[in-house]
Amino acid sequence: MLLSIIIPVYNERHTLAIIIANIARTLPKVSKEIIVVDDCSEDGTREWLKTNFPDGPRSGATVDLNAEGKLLFGQESAPSTITIRPIYHERNRGKGGALQTGLAAISGDVLVIQDADLEYDPSDWAEMYDLIVVRKVADVVFSSRFYGRPHRSLYFHHYLGNRIITLLFNVLFDQTLTDIESCYKMMSSRVARSLRLTANDFGIEVEMSAEIARQRKLRIYELGISYFGRTYAEGKKINWKDGAKALWYVFKFRFR
Repeated sequence: MLLSIIIPVYNERHTLAIIIANIARTLPKVSKEIIVVDDCSEDGTREWLKTNFPDGPRSGATVDLNAEGKLLFGQESAPSTITIRPIYHERNRGKGGALQTGLAAISGDVLVIQDADLEYDPSDWAEMYDLIVVRKVADVVFSSRFYGRPHRSLYFHHYLGNRIITLLFNVLFDQTLTDIESCYKMMSSRVARSLRLTANDFGIEVEMSAEIARQRKLRIYELGISYFGRTYAEGKKINWKDGAKALWYVFKFRFR
């Protein structure tokens, strides 16, 4: 069983290496391919990737960080392997564009999406993976930041906007989800390859949710996760304009 992880990244030089190392330690018995899509970063992210992957993809049994922040690939015997493949955009296309590029490149049996910052903890994947692969009761598992696990209290207008968007989505798509804007969505590769995505911005979250909900036979679950949110001063990128667009996208993707 191979787990594909797509990391869309734009200007996350100081967190990307850490999140890659965290992913490598997650689900240690599961082989992984990590597809890092650099969306034309300007803060040194691209240079860091090219330093660590001068000849393209690299594989190992383990992946760690050294004192200088470079990746170390261990080749000792292990029950799983980790392959990391960087892909570079020559112009900035947005999170949605980066995810579309990553989806076209996956080869795993199960897919999960990971932001390049440290707001989400990959250790939360274990229960999601269990529902799809071990228990085989789910085709898709949505994450929710509102289920009582550690959740940093930040902006009320973000919370309110998310609730309104999710409520409208549930009404129009006959669902009972609580957090469609959450990053973690794990699904079988069959579901991932069925998605027809066009949004290049943060609207990709709504479009992906709509494409999944539209397939009425899919078994959709939701699971609470931790959330270590960032402030704008700490690098958060989404803003009120993205929220307004998301409301429009709910209607657009429901009736297109």
